[in-house]
Amino acid sequence: MSLVKIPTLQTQALSSRPIVLGVAGASGLIYAVRTVRFLLAAGHEVDLVASRGSFMVWRDEMGTAMPVEPHEQERFWREQSGETGGKLRCHAFANLAASIASGSYRTRGMLVIPCSMSTVGKLAAGLSSDLLERAADVQLKEGRPLVLVPRETPFSLIHLRNLTALAEAGARIVPAIPAWYQRPKTIEDLVDFVIGRALDQLDIDHSLFERWHPDP
Repeated sequence: MSLVKIPTLQTQALSSRPIVLGVAGASGLIYAVRTVRFLLAAGHEVDLVASRGSFMVWRDEMGTAMPVEPHEQERFWREQSGETGGKLRCHAFANLAASIASGSYRTRGMLVIPCSMSTVGKLAAGLSSDLLERAADVQLKEGRPLVLVPRETPFSLIHLRNLTALAEAGARIVPAIPAWYQRPKTIEDLVDFVIGRALDQLDIDHSLFERWHPDP
């Protein structure tokens, strides 16, 4: 009797899987720009989706328009970040048939930076009204890392309860709160600290800030 040959499964190393980057309509889009800059400079593969609200916030904060068409968005984010390395794919917020909308699309996890309270509320309720929300919901249901960087102050009780619900569901919450022990000298130093702490939750190596080393 001949044995049935079972094909060898090819597993993809976690570090080589793409990182999903969500940009929600919260103030602080410099966080998104510098995150893109670091990830591309480090040679990572990035799937980026910007929410509908982020287009309006970008116009208000930056004084320019973010293009809607994905290929134009890729060029736009590379221009904003100043990086030509890595691999970047942008997805339209209304395209619920995109790769990142499926749990079968293997990723390293997802970072939403900055994350609006509207997005937090919808994720806590299990709603997926656009691709960003669907992609985040996929991370939770698949048991993959989901890191949210909320940019709001003060938090209302509703905000806190929604964030708690997401933390209970497995999301990591990294508020946009910088530290000063690394002696920041620029706004970028403060921004990079928050980005670095968020990337820590995805187990991504970086040198965006000097880590705490207490005196012996």
